[in-house]
Amino acid sequence: VDLNRRTDQSTPIVYPTTCPACGTPLVRKEGEANFYCPNEKGCPPQRQTRFEHFIQRRAMNIESLGEGKIELLIDRGLAQTPADLYSLTYNDLLGIVKVFLDEETGKRRVVSFREKTDENILSAIERSKAQPFQNVLFALGIRYDGNTTAEKLSDYFGSMDAIMTASQEALLAVPDTGPRIAESVVTWFADADNRDFVERLRAAGLNFAGEKKVVEREGDTLDGKTFLYTGTFANFSREELEARIAANGGKVLSGISKKLNYLIVGENAGPSKLDKAQKLNVPMISEDEFLAMLDA
Repeated sequence: VDLNRRTDQSTPIVYPTTCPACGTPLVRKEGEANFYCPNEKGCPPQRQTRFEHFIQRRAMNIESLGEGKIELLIDRGLAQTPADLYSLTYNDLLGIVKVFLDEETGKRRVVSFREKTDENILSAIERSKAQPFQNVLFALGIRYDGNTTAEKLSDYFGSMDAIMTASQEALLAVPDTGPRIAESVVTWFADADNRDFVERLRAAGLNFAGEKKVVEREGDTLDGKTFLYTGTFANFSREELEARIAANGGKVLSGISKKLNYLIVGENAGPSKLDKAQKLNVPMISEDEFLAMLDA
């Protein structure tokens, strides 16, 4: 594309209405800017991406299984969902070869499964069963459920079964979990195919429970109040500070906005957070002032 070429400003931009990969009509959720293909299970690029998400380091951390090999497994019908990875055998993989044409460069690339490669892949798949529950939850690929959210959900509920049966109201009680995330989690687990996928992972032996890290309710002095913190503190680690806020009815936000009631400022506070809080007139309190709020 020639970026210096002058375009006719009167010519309207025509956006695609269907997915170029599978032909499914594109949709846009209310309040969002982007259109996306809703065919999550049948759209080839989305299926490929689902595998790549599942095997990444922050999820199941399955080494030796890259983009090309995933594509080859899908092409040969050996893996249609990531749960199929746990059924693969040495004989399934040995000797599989395919030549791909790189559309960008026009060059050919050869992807193959060889003896040592197969052993490494199968060993990595087996090791992935030891990944902690929060990684398994993140690996599912639930829309809007990032790594941090998966950690908060696993800490709050402690098990896959508890999250699967949680209502939107229960999910909204998790610190920093808003309506969009809560709705997405409930919708995802309501899908029969997704539940079947989860049960196959359970049967494969993945971790479906972790240590529940929710502090018992202490009081209601922070009910309805939102907090964020910056810097280090004398009486709390960051995890302990979040736990005390939640235990007293408050909620920790992920960023500074007009919805934030208080920014707790410790030693070596981040200047960018201080500047943004000042611009938005967000009250800034010290650690001692926060302790006084707990004792009120």
